[in-house]
Amino acid sequence: MSAEPSAITTPLSNKHFDVDRAFVMISLTIPVIGLLLFFVYPLAIVFLRSITEADGGLGLGNYAHVLASKGFWRATGHSLHMGLATTAISIGLGFVIAHALHRCAFRGKVLIRAAIALPLLAPSLVQGLGLIFLLGRNGLVNKWFDLGLDIYGFWGLLIANIFYALPQAVMIIGATLTLSDARTYEAAEVMGARPIRQFLDITLPNAKFGVLSAAFVVFTVTITDFGNAAVIGGDYSVLATEIYSQVIGQMNFNMGAVVGIMLLLPTVASYYIERLAQKRQFGSHAENAVPFVPTFTPARDLPMAAASFLIAALIAIVIVVVVYASFVKLWPYNFGMTVKHYDITLAGGYAPLWTTIYISLAAAIGGTVMLFLLGLGIRKAPDAIAKAVYFFSVMPAAVPGMVIGLAYVLTFNSTATPLYLLYGTATLLAVCNFYHYHTQGFLTAMTGFRQVPSALEEAASCLGSSMTRIAIDVVAPYVTPMLISIFFFLFMRSMVTLSAVIFLTTPKMTVASVTIMRLDDAGLTSQAAAYSTCIMLIVGAALMMMKYVFYRMDKRSTLGTVV
Repeated sequence: MSAEPSAITTPLSNKHFDVDRAFVMISLTIPVIGLLLFFVYPLAIVFLRSITEADGGLGLGNYAHVLASKGFWRATGHSLHMGLATTAISIGLGFVIAHALHRCAFRGKVLIRAAIALPLLAPSLVQGLGLIFLLGRNGLVNKWFDLGLDIYGFWGLLIANIFYALPQAVMIIGATLTLSDARTYEAAEVMGARPIRQFLDITLPNAKFGVLSAAFVVFTVTITDFGNAAVIGGDYSVLATEIYSQVIGQMNFNMGAVVGIMLLLPTVASYYIERLAQKRQFGSHAENAVPFVPTFTPARDLPMAAASFLIAALIAIVIVVVVYASFVKLWPYNFGMTVKHYDITLAGGYAPLWTTIYISLAAAIGGTVMLFLLGLGIRKAPDAIAKAVYFFSVMPAAVPGMVIGLAYVLTFNSTATPLYLLYGTATLLAVCNFYHYHTQGFLTAMTGFRQVPSALEEAASCLGSSMTRIAIDVVAPYVTPMLISIFFFLFMRSMVTLSAVIFLTTPKMTVASVTIMRLDDAGLTSQAAAYSTCIMLIVGAALMMMKYVFYRMDKRSTLGTVV
């Protein structure tokens, strides 16, 4: 009797093993091929073009030419100066707001959070556009007070970059502050430590790695941003605009590749240090930590609240003035209200906006499926393979959007590869957006997969369930919230991205963010504001939809628990 089940079980086990192994291979192979074709291969082409000289030979002549150029060193100095200044101010302001939101007790925090999130709803150039409406030669401040301000250049770009990078600093530092254990503060209070001593001896040391992580993220975002520099930078050249000048202005792709490689170096170093800081921060977090619940302390909370509301108000004003300007008849001479600026016929009209929505949906749907498969494959792959795939999966975060866009031009605009058929299509733009934000989506997915109980998978496997059935019935329900987050994240970022797609647009295939830049370049700032408002409405609606979906999921989960 005991031999019979064994004889039956063995063939079934082998069959299931083969099916499961094939499932794991497919889950891992498809995303890995995508990474190789659409990330590793294009970057290799960029490097190859950077060492390809005018006569077709290989050498370092291009690097020697660029390094001997005064324009390159001027742009490099400007980028570093701008990056350091933006980082220092953004981290200071970000710490104030994050500390106010998570360590102080006052009303109206939802307003601060909403204002801080506004820059995430629009392309980066909207900050520059708003500052022009406020502080430009024909801005409201100059018109009302006749100050003669010139916002173009270093100071205008600095303010725009601070407003653009500040939300990310607040989120990272805020996440760090939530990890502290309230029992530590209770012990310090029992021992007689004053609030200022608790802040210096407990809060700052615990937050140091989070602050360091935020600093490198802000620095990377700043030196790689193109939108604000293009709109409000004026003659203040940076590396991002230098790449654009070489590729678009001079059609010198090899020199553009060299500048791209040079821009890649500080961002890779910055990303590597940021990842180390993040690991140290979250690695030191106690699993049984008690959340800190602030109590109202007037001497601390009132000044922090005032400072946070002021900063949030400044950010909101810069965004709101863009919306306001889209309805003004003739800025700044006739402030009557009109909707004529929304009747856009130039630069393709609203066709690029619909194209952007389609591209963003394609990137979100395809990207979510790819990351789900990648997460499944990594969980079941051998450790050596899983670590290698994980390494390549987080690499895209270290590559600036402009470098990815340039890599795609050099790779897919060449008849030497069958992938040439993708050039100039919405598909390539969607793929570019996905791999531009691949790392953030991948890390979010892996966070969701870590929540799946391994015992539940083992139990399903012992009951004879195949890997496909386990993925659908066991894994998918646990990671669904993360997949929803990934979908909306990819959609919203694809709607507002500029640097990654600036080189990939063609007269027949362009996107909304590039259309805003072209309208602004043509002097149609009110129409550029109208286009920006449309994008912000769409992205804002997507954000509200995501919150509603999570609300419904939480409500259903609560009802299920009660029943």
